[in-house]
Amino acid sequence: MAFRSFRFLTRFAKPHNPFPSTRRSPLSSLHAPPPHHDQPNLDDRLVLDQLSHLFPTLTSKSQNPVFPNPHPNAANAVDAFLPPEDKLRGVFLQKLKGRAAIESAFYHVIVKALGRRKFFDFMMDALCDMRRNAIDGDLFMLSVVVDSFVRAGHVSRAIQVFGNLDDLGVRRDTEALNVLLLCLCRRSHVGAANSVLNSMKGKVDFDVGTYNAVAGGWSRFGRVSEVERVMREMEADGLRPDCRTFGFLIEGLGREGRMDEAVEILCGMKEMNCQPDTETYNAVIFNFVSVGDFEECIKYYNRMLSDNCEPNLDTYARMINRFLRARKVADALLMFDEMLRRGVVPSTGTITTFIKRLCSYGPPYAALMIYKKARKLGCVISMEAYKILLMRLSMVGKCGTLLSIWEEMQECGYSSDLEVYECIISGLCNVGQLENAVLVMEEALRKGFCPSRLVYSKLSNRLLASDKSERAYKLFLKIKCPFP
Repeated sequence: MAFRSFRFLTRFAKPHNPFPSTRRSPLSSLHAPPPHHDQPNLDDRLVLDQLSHLFPTLTSKSQNPVFPNPHPNAANAVDAFLPPEDKLRGVFLQKLKGRAAIESAFYHVIVKALGRRKFFDFMMDALCDMRRNAIDGDLFMLSVVVDSFVRAGHVSRAIQVFGNLDDLGVRRDTEALNVLLLCLCRRSHVGAANSVLNSMKGKVDFDVGTYNAVAGGWSRFGRVSEVERVMREMEADGLRPDCRTFGFLIEGLGREGRMDEAVEILCGMKEMNCQPDTETYNAVIFNFVSVGDFEECIKYYNRMLSDNCEPNLDTYARMINRFLRARKVADALLMFDEMLRRGVVPSTGTITTFIKRLCSYGPPYAALMIYKKARKLGCVISMEAYKILLMRLSMVGKCGTLLSIWEEMQECGYSSDLEVYECIISGLCNVGQLENAVLVMEEALRKGFCPSRLVYSKLSNRLLASDKSERAYKLFLKIKCPFP
């Protein structure tokens, strides 16, 4: 094992660059033959071709008649030496003369970035600049602006934006009102949303989504009486509650602990000619999951399948997380396999949550199973998940698995940082592979990372205890002067 690990570590002795194409100058690329794996396939060519039509660029012709271009088609292949990702970067670095939809998309990015950082004056200036360029806003832009204000606690300014939609180039209609209500309720400002709903009666037509937005806000607080009031107003307005409305009612009943009534609502939906859908069953399942009643949870999960309702990612994520919190690891793994078998692909954040929960107690065997199955499926594993696995493997002394995960992490394009190096060094020290730990320490120093005193002291003391004083002294000199 020690010899295998040493061979593995010597492969990382040179600085590792996970993005070689972004660090190589264009001139050096002209003299080096392009690797075959960087050649664009059919899909890459199609994407680049479509982008070239969306972003037309003007090619300046030579004004010197003494040196005419002997190859008129050479301009078409001037970027032939570049890999697809660099060609794509070049497209976006050109002078953009695209369509209005593309310009609107750029404004979406700018406004969202400014709003997230609470630069509201600059955000409003960007909106004014957008209008001066004769670009109308849309519902997505409205949601970005309103959510930025609501997220920062400026609810009144968000409502003012809705009152001045003409300045944004958006019609004040039902869809715009629904966007405002959803943003308010998503940030727990359901009282303000209810006031807006009452003030807009008779001014804007309401639909089922309008009432559902407010009903969903009340259900999050378990205010069943308010949800029922909204449903009565909906029926008085000539609208029929849909599955989403009943789902909010079931969720509110569950938050109040009225499980039997929630089940009665589910059973009575068919009598009202309203077939329960996935979200409705999710509400019932989540009610039982929240109180730890796993038998009823599985019962209504099976009933969902018998009613031809396909579970979604939210269904499995909530159930698996609750199983893990109750330390029912076997049930969680079975449900994870069921999720993959039914074709539901977990997101990166979901996998990270599972791994983090499993690594918080016991050996990381179950976390490694989820990691391997997700990676085999082609899921993207986050850097946070890799760090959690490395830290846990380092603590339990699984050196071989630790190095394998480290290699796979770098194959995915992640660069090792200080936390990663400290985990590797500590793990190697725990199993007595001191020479390999020194190699990793030296690599970290070459890359500009200086491990903490705790990690260095651990390695230095182990070297001194193993009668390797000279090796410990050389390491001390490198720590003292890492950049000669």
